[in-house]
Amino acid sequence: MVGPQRPQFVLFGSSIVQLSYSNGGWGAILSDVYSRKADIILRGYCGWNSRRAVQVLDKVFPKDAAVQPTLVIVYFGGNDSMGPHSSGLGPHVPLPEYVENMRKIGEHLKSLSESIRLIFLSCPPVNEAKVGQGTSGIFSKLVRTNELCGSYSEACIELCREMGIKVVDLFSAIQRRDDWANACFTDGIHLSAEGSKVVVEEVLKVLKEAEWEPSLHWKSMPTEFSEDSPYDLVAADGKTTLNPSEWTFHRAIKWD
Repeated sequence: MVGPQRPQFVLFGSSIVQLSYSNGGWGAILSDVYSRKADIILRGYCGWNSRRAVQVLDKVFPKDAAVQPTLVIVYFGGNDSMGPHSSGLGPHVPLPEYVENMRKIGEHLKSLSESIRLIFLSCPPVNEAKVGQGTSGIFSKLVRTNELCGSYSEACIELCREMGIKVVDLFSAIQRRDDWANACFTDGIHLSAEGSKVVVEEVLKVLKEAEWEPSLHWKSMPTEFSEDSPYDLVAADGKTTLNPSEWTFHRAIKWD
């Protein structure tokens, strides 16, 4: 553990989380936005469903950890919502069980500390045509439909309302773009850079509007080692230095 100790934001979920540092991903963007403010910690597991996540909760988030997360962003649902396989194998989880699994995840995380904050991401849509075209011969038929994604998304949102957990409705947010089916995915399922921008925008909106004390919105959080220094670049007047600790000119998008 390197110091000074910063707030820890943990991203916990399936491939949408594991791949969030790829292809201009939303995890990488959040790490940039929160540089010198919080540590973004990745706990993503490709192919996982909520059933498997529940089995490892105590290992990923032990109750006796010396330091508990400040914020956990949770995503499961895309794999759960896949149609069942006749063998009984595969990632499908029936909707009622999915809801109870997500409830268990929420309850466990809430029990870690009184100050922990949670954001759940609901199941995004898929490009059904592209998913069908890209099915590999090594897999059995993949059943992914927007009807199923929508029902799991709505169930997640309803659970969050019940439990008082902040939620991002990814199913609706991504479809606000007219070209979402092609622009927001790399393979019809996983997020492209454009899809990740939607996630970041929605997460930052939640963090800005949440009445949390202290605020976890990046503009409200202190910047590490932000004091002026005689070792900074010298200004044009030749007498003062320029403090770069809050500079954001390098960002193509000026995140709010």
